[in-house]
Amino acid sequence: MLTTWKVKIYADGADLKSMKALAANPHVKGFTTNPSLVRKAGVTDYESFARETVAAIPNHPISFEVFADENGEMEAQALEIATWGKNVYVKIPVTNTKGVPTAPIISRLSRKGVALNITALFTEGQVREVVDALDPASPAVISVFAGRIADTGVDPLPTMKACAEIVKSKPKAELLWASTRELVNIEHAEQAGCHIITVPTDLINKLNLVGKDLTAYSLETVKGFYQDATAAGYRIVTKSR
Repeated sequence: MLTTWKVKIYADGADLKSMKALAANPHVKGFTTNPSLVRKAGVTDYESFARETVAAIPNHPISFEVFADENGEMEAQALEIATWGKNVYVKIPVTNTKGVPTAPIISRLSRKGVALNITALFTEGQVREVVDALDPASPAVISVFAGRIADTGVDPLPTMKACAEIVKSKPKAELLWASTRELVNIEHAEQAGCHIITVPTDLINKLNLVGKDLTAYSLETVKGFYQDATAAGYRIVTKSR
């Protein structure tokens, strides 16, 4: 199945050691980060981390996000991040923290040729607004948080299929399935017509399970429970019969 999927797998994380290792994985085609992941990784100097990452992984697209909330500063940060490497995509949130759409900023940056990754989209309306703002000649990634949509009890597949149709209007735009929860989401992203899916490191490490025989997997599971109970020395005293 891995060899037949058209959707590209991007690793989602900000641990540079893990990112370097994943860059050697032929299934991993790019990387995404965000300020929350960078903070979780213990990074204290955002720019130094980004530049070190680009130097270590020069041949994969990598997304780094702005963290300003005011329009002018957000745009200035985006232009600066764009200079960090030829493989850098600048992540722009779909709105600021006040809910004000960033479409005007996206439009200006796209017209300047900045490769963008528009993030935190949840609705078809947001996707349509962002896609309309893009310059057809500039590359862009549209990151729709399918996993978080699913967290609300809503099946994200119809939304992602509709978004894929919207994105077709801009030839250099790609739809990304974000906030992946399980490996089967790669198949879902494929069905939806997504170009990219971001996958956390712990799930990428499970890619060898794809296509595994379920009967054999069942037996491995039974053996694992038995071995753990035996290793722990657990006993159940049964009544004599």
